[in-house]
Amino acid sequence: MTIEQKRAFWAWIFIAVPLIYFILVRFYPTLDAFSISMTEWNIIGEKKYIGFDNFIALWNDPVFWVVLSNTFEYLLLGVPISLLLSFIIAYYLDQIRFGHGFLRACYFIPFLTTAVAMAWVWRWFYQPVPVGMINMALGQMGILQLDFLRSTTQSLPAVLAPAIWAGLGFQIIIFMAGIRAIPLTYYEAAKIDGAGSWQTLKEITIPLLRPTIVFLVVISSIGFLRIFDQVYNMTQEGEGGPLNATRPLVLHIYKAAFDDFEMGMAAAQTVVLFVILMIITVVQMRLLRK
Repeated sequence: MTIEQKRAFWAWIFIAVPLIYFILVRFYPTLDAFSISMTEWNIIGEKKYIGFDNFIALWNDPVFWVVLSNTFEYLLLGVPISLLLSFIIAYYLDQIRFGHGFLRACYFIPFLTTAVAMAWVWRWFYQPVPVGMINMALGQMGILQLDFLRSTTQSLPAVLAPAIWAGLGFQIIIFMAGIRAIPLTYYEAAKIDGAGSWQTLKEITIPLLRPTIVFLVVISSIGFLRIFDQVYNMTQEGEGGPLNATRPLVLHIYKAAFDDFEMGMAAAQTVVLFVILMIITVVQMRLLRK
């Protein structure tokens, strides 16, 4: 073989390892889920082909629509709040020189913390008096305690809060990397032209952070649409209650598969989630790139 052929050969050898992994662990299960969604199957018995009956059942299931609404609520609340907070923190943290590394590590530690342990700590915070720290603090200020995880209106924001908090560290690091990649000459030119801090932020920093924002919006959207750990560990018996008020689609899929052993129904919901993720990701990337 020529030198070029040898290079191509070894390149394909190294590429084949992750490629085989993605085919076996990612692509094949995804394609198999489409076929399972057309069947009635309880894991043990034979698969029975039923066509689109699972999707028709989902369409007529009121609980599914509640779950889907919850999932989009996690998305619509979680993404803008988390991105806004992480950008503000990253923007001002980048201007700090003394203790910068320590502060950055403090923000990043929650991202490294086990989601299950974190969820149980927050669940303890939300408990009624005299156990929950938040309600104890509210009581000392003369404010009535809140129901948090026991309320149909307060439970979803209560579950969403630790999910946002846990992801802030990663988003802050990415935003800071994007900010530091902006050439200083742009800021020097703006300063010479007499631009203020707000005008510099609006005309230089944010426009040049568009690739970073696109990346974080897509990653955050996928994360909030697939939220599971916090809901499963913070709600009573992992049901996503009360009255399905916090149950997301991923938890609903888990319950259908491993509590009810309705693998066909679980696969049908997985297909729905896959389609939603794909549409939202494509739309976001096209809009934000423009």
